[in-house]
Amino acid sequence: MRLHDLKPRPGSKHRRKRLGQGESSGRGKTAGRGGKGQTARSGSSIRPGFEGGQMPLIRRIPKRGFNNARHTIEYVPVNLTSLNQFEDGATVDELALRKVGLANGPVRRIKILGMGDLTKKLKVTAHAFSASAKAKIESLGGTCELIAKRVEVKQG
Repeated sequence: MRLHDLKPRPGSKHRRKRLGQGESSGRGKTAGRGGKGQTARSGSSIRPGFEGGQMPLIRRIPKRGFNNARHTIEYVPVNLTSLNQFEDGATVDELALRKVGLANGPVRRIKILGMGDLTKKLKVTAHAFSASAKAKIESLGGTCELIAKRVEVKQG
């Protein structure tokens, strides 16, 4: 096989649609653009949602109410079972969890959940703990430490 023998795969190349080649071609006269008007002109484009000057649907619908999604606090969930990979007596914080790959992604806060059983005494530092997770960690002699939330003081 040589360089001049290379060909694209069958069906991967399409012929260009030739417009304005006479009435019997199916793409003659108006060349698939319909009758007269804005869309028949060259270089014309109408933005999505434009309704010819009529008030668009998105602006006709009333926008009222409150959306809680704007105010939710997102956490990366970490189960107790996955904390067993740390050594006995280790300090487990956000940096350690991210290093091991248990808390990936752009979400900044971490919540420890009580799924599974913990077999080691650990000092766990996180943004939140479920009640069952806290009970299981402390029953083995470990400690649960909450990361303090930053309070912004307005200068004024």
